[in-house]
Amino acid sequence: MKIEKISKKKNGLYEVFLDNKTSINLYDDVILKYELLLKKEIDNAKLTKLLKENTYLESYHKALKFINVKLRTSSEIKNKLKDYDTDVINYTIDRLIKEKLLNNELYIKAYVNDAINLKLIGPYKIKMELKKLGFKEDEINNYLDTIELDVWYDKIRKYIKKKININSNLSSKMLKLKIINDLQNKGFSKDNIMNVIDEFSFCDNKDVYEKEYLKLKNKLSKKYDGDELEFQIRIKMYQKGFKVEE
Repeated sequence: MKIEKISKKKNGLYEVFLDNKTSINLYDDVILKYELLLKKEIDNAKLTKLLKENTYLESYHKALKFINVKLRTSSEIKNKLKDYDTDVINYTIDRLIKEKLLNNELYIKAYVNDAINLKLIGPYKIKMELKKLGFKEDEINNYLDTIELDVWYDKIRKYIKKKININSNLSSKMLKLKIINDLQNKGFSKDNIMNVIDEFSFCDNKDVYEKEYLKLKNKLSKKYDGDELEFQIRIKMYQKGFKVEE
């Protein structure tokens, strides 16, 4: 078949018009390799071959565009290219690695730094998220272990201060327990949490005490009155962590 016209498109693509009234989109590398700008005839065997090679380039450029938005993992690239054959995907992954566009060490470093600066999560949670992305524990630890302990302590301090300042309904005892539990769920170690939390003095806020007292009194007065009402309120307040003498 004959090539009637070649029209340049965007992103290194050319549209090749054939005499059978069809057209194909090819990358410039394929155009140059097969000298299609000079040779105006192409047989079916060569067409099949260059279309196959073009598929490899199409996969590569698709992955490249995906990476340009943000750093990606190998598993993310594979998922993005899931409609391609395995050999095409492997070619793309290998090429990206050789060109240092797919780098586990760089990705982990960027991910950990973003998590530290933008999220309130600890090292265990960060490690868990990275393992879900397909990274091995050893390669995660290689960078995570370089983070100074004070970095985690500062994040813990900020969280504790915030929770103390906005506390409106918890006793000092319950607030402290809740903070410890929350920080563990966020991926901080129990030892680190306890080392920091001991820096803080947890005292029951008078406004919090009165608010909880009035709430219980309003609720329990429907069932009790007099000394029994006060007794029941004291029991409930004690269960919520408020000191008996208060």
